Amino acid sequence: MSDAKTLTFYLEPDMRKRAETGQINFVNRIKAAFASCGYQCLFKENSEIELLQSANDPGYSLFFMEQPFHPRALTMRLSYFYPFWQIESTAKRWEWAVARAQFRPEAVDGGAAEKFTASWRKRLYGEVTTSKGGYVFIPLQGRLLAKRSFQAASPIEMIEATLANEPDKPVHATLHPKEKYTDKEREALNDLTSRYPQLTVSNADATPLVRECDYIVTQNSGVAMSGYFHEKPAVLFGKVDFHHIAANVSDLGANAAFKRAEQMKPDYSRYLFWFLQEMAINAGRGGAEDKILAAVRARGWDV
Repeated sequence: MSDAKTLTFYLEPDMRKRAETGQINFVNRIKAAFASCGYQCLFKENSEIELLQSANDPGYSLFFMEQPFHPRALTMRLSYFYPFWQIESTAKRWEWAVARAQFRPEAVDGGAAEKFTASWRKRLYGEVTTSKGGYVFIPLQGRLLAKRSFQAASPIEMIEATLANEPDKPVHATLHPKEKYTDKEREALNDLTSRYPQLTVSNADATPLVRECDYIVTQNSGVAMSGYFHEKPAVLFGKVDFHHIAANVSDLGANAAFKRAEQMKPDYSRYLFWFLQEMAINAGRGGAEDKILAAVRARGWDV
């Protein structure tokens, strides 16, 4: 077997260990797909040196949530809910194929979509009911004071816009559990809570807030995808792959996006079925190997 007939996974140490011992089903399905084409699969750590050296490898390279930087590299990422995954040529979710695709609800089988969504709602959240608690939920991410290239406003400005458009409604923002916020970011949040009594900022669990809010405001947090399972509209201040049924500030402007949010009644079931079952790779379902090979071939790999 020539060196070119290799696929190398570049993973964090713990993930690499689990993948090598067969504990990550999606990696197992990728290995099976490539083995059927005569490829050997290897594993390396995703250190800066190893990633850079991958450009000199005659085989193919698969990163995890890292930006592919040469023609024989792609990246893989969980599509919000296990076991749904994407393999893409960029780490920017708003440039993925699903982001560029047009969602046509009339082309999705309504019965299959309802069954799929009900099953996964129960699997993910149990036997729970949703309600409208009369407040807006903002799941914060990181870099609160920065307006990045894919954002219509900084996160702090996003909170201010929410308060301006909902002056009579409580707004609950939560800090991301994996983010380390700077003193300046916390000062900016404290300033907002002192000026706006209806604003609460906490470390609360997002799950009940998603179930009970009126709608969700975010840059591009996957929490909004969870909201779709509870039929919660989303206002997006950032670019992302699940934008199709949201009110997008970049397209509409903030005021129009907020006006549209509570009036929207998209077909959440059809959308979730299309986004997850049709546009992603379900590693727990038969035919995953075929979808894996189709994905890498569509992105230029001669496998």
